Amino acid sequence: MSRTWAELLGDEVTEADEPERTGVFARVRESLAKSRRALTEQLASAAFDSSDAAAWERLEEALIRSDVGVPATAEIVRRLEVRGVAGGLEDALVEEVEDIFGVAPTLELASRPSVILVVGVNGTGKTTTIGKLAQKLREHGRSVLVGAADTFRAAAEEQLEIWADRAGADFVGAPRGADPAAVAFDTVEAARARGHDVAIIDTAGRLHTQTNLMAELEKVRRVIATRIEGAPHETLLVVDATTGQNGLQQARLFGDAVGVTGVALTKLDGSARGGVAIAIAVELGLPMKLVGVGEGVDDLRPFDAHDYARALITA
Repeated sequence: MSRTWAELLGDEVTEADEPERTGVFARVRESLAKSRRALTEQLASAAFDSSDAAAWERLEEALIRSDVGVPATAEIVRRLEVRGVAGGLEDALVEEVEDIFGVAPTLELASRPSVILVVGVNGTGKTTTIGKLAQKLREHGRSVLVGAADTFRAAAEEQLEIWADRAGADFVGAPRGADPAAVAFDTVEAARARGHDVAIIDTAGRLHTQTNLMAELEKVRRVIATRIEGAPHETLLVVDATTGQNGLQQARLFGDAVGVTGVALTKLDGSARGGVAIAIAVELGLPMKLVGVGEGVDDLRPFDAHDYARALITA
């Protein structure tokens, strides 16, 4: 059963949340169609026989082609060998992948204000993810302030302000070229002064190889930490699923620089590389918290390990 926003936000789940679940799995499954074909076509040619070395090789090739990666593929195969798969490969794969993702994570929103820092490279969909998240938080009764600490990209502030306005969230901006750490400071101070529940801070898209920009991001984080104990309470890395294994490297380096607490995986609807979520979970231990399965506001979803595994693996 798909997770609801109430579950992700740590709210009490009631019967009123049930309609939200309707059709969610279908959208996730549709968005993972390319990834699923890349995996299942490799396995459909013959029934799986655990005593057949060639069958294991076909499985390994299929997983790697789906951007699960070599270490994660090795871990999945090891698990399957331990359990002694003798048939029902799809069900076994779903169970093992779901177990790899582990317990369904929530967003850390216990503090007031809770600070969410959003990071990632250019073009991953950070701005739209922030806007959709702000709207969902507002729909669940949270007061939200959005801060535009991306002061370098042309029109970045304007785009984020439009999203904030749509969501009914307050907004803090700054002139282009302003110090991003100063904008982050102002955002946190405004959230405290106005009594907001959540402050979401955008940052400039930067390549994980740009050491000077990564150092700037570390500065933003340090400034936030001086204003509120434990902040940022969430550091969400937005990863474009179409980048495949490059997304894994992004997650590794951003995690080293700013202590990523979770991943929002976007653009699944255009990717055949959905297996990268498994690679991130195995190699880095980072939880998937959000998935983007389309352009609409309702297409940003809480991550559900069981639904994701079924949508990726089950023909």
